[in-house]
Amino acid sequence: MPRPIDVAALVAGVQDGQRAAVARAITLVESSRPEHRLAARELLTELAAREHPTATRVGISGVPGVGKSTFIEALGTRLTRAGHRVGVLAVDPSSVRTGGSVLGDKTRMATLSVDPGAFIRPSPSAGTLGGVARATTQAMLVLEAAAYDVVLVETVGVGQSEVTVAGMVDTFLFLTLARTGDQLQGIKKGILEIADVVAVNKADGDHEADARVAARELAGALRLVRGHAEWAPPVVTCSALTGKGVDDVWQRVLAHREHLGVDGLAHKRAGQQLEFTWALVRDELDQRLRSSPGVAAVRDDVRRAVLSGELPAPLAADRLLAAYDGRAT
Repeated sequence: MPRPIDVAALVAGVQDGQRAAVARAITLVESSRPEHRLAARELLTELAAREHPTATRVGISGVPGVGKSTFIEALGTRLTRAGHRVGVLAVDPSSVRTGGSVLGDKTRMATLSVDPGAFIRPSPSAGTLGGVARATTQAMLVLEAAAYDVVLVETVGVGQSEVTVAGMVDTFLFLTLARTGDQLQGIKKGILEIADVVAVNKADGDHEADARVAARELAGALRLVRGHAEWAPPVVTCSALTGKGVDDVWQRVLAHREHLGVDGLAHKRAGQQLEFTWALVRDELDQRLRSSPGVAAVRDDVRRAVLSGELPAPLAADRLLAAYDGRAT
């Protein structure tokens, strides 16, 4: 029989900033086991009732090969040297398929991973994008309670996971590369609509001039996409490898936070909490559906009928929902 979770001891350990306690707390809030979900709820309620500073939450995304891990290490080490405590959460959308995080960030951020002022955690999505919202948002709350004043959330993939991450942070930073002749190729309009700061990375050596050209083109594209928006996302260049421009990127992030102001940030966080509430509801309903004895009783028959073409998807869905509700089909 598993040992009961000592939530009070876990709360105390998190508030003391004990790394092992922080790791255990994040594991707890990521878990989908019913007894863990109840303990996680108690843990988060206790942590929320205590005073702690509000962290600067930054989402970081970018095209494959852009050097996100190198950038996060360069930025994170600068921030810890300046006295900040930095938490890094990596959302791995591949875990929607595999059920666990496969990201090797600790091996790619060798310096930051051993920095006593930093905490790096691959954050699995728990099988659904709703799981991303639940696990990562709650992990951020744990890090804040442990006095990490900067939380960087890296999204590894592209698409809906970026929108999900943008909806849980204060500032969304998009990293891109200079590509000869096709700087805008592959950058979806939706990404430009949610980016608060854009940085063209790998602006070093022979690529520095290309990076400046790419930055100008992206700035023009943003003006077309965003029009006369209140905040005009800045487009800057940087080199995570050499460190050039990384401080400037951070200053742009802080400028966006200052632009939001106290009231604007509070309003944004309140809206995120409301969306998080519904994400929790959807995630809980998904868990209940999966564990329903009624659904389990008909699942194999429905699966067979759908695969054989005997049962169309809408009727199959109705049958599963009826089984969940306990209605006769």
